Amino acid sequence: MDILGPFPIAKGQCKFLLVAVDYFTKWVEAEPLADITATNVQKFLWKNIITRFSIPYALETDNGLQFTDQKLNRFIQDLGIKHRFTSVEHPQSNGQAEVANKVILTELKKRLGDAKGAWAEELTEVL
Repeated sequence: MDILGPFPIAKGQCKFLLVAVDYFTKWVEAEPLADITATNVQKFLWKNIITRFSIPYALETDNGLQFTDQKLNRFIQDLGIKHRFTSVEHPQSNGQAEVANKVILTELKKRLGDAKGAWAEELTEVL
């Protein structure tokens, strides 16, 4: 799981993109967010991952404050999910998310041209 942004402000004041990639299937789930908080990460996990696909075995993130939050980590532990943190010096160790981020950014740039604020609306077409 990783965060992209900030982007130009889009509909709903969204300027960040939370991205999760299934390491086995390479399936990408992403959601535009106005603020990157542990609460928003928890809601994303529940709505986009757990209720749709079941509880994952593990979650891999960087050491961002939203991912190291005590409340979020309690939520993850209570569900029996192993939380792995990638190295601060080596973001490429979260390779699947980094590759997905690159593809998303490239495709959004192709589709948007000058309409930078429409990135959130174009996201479903890119995924």
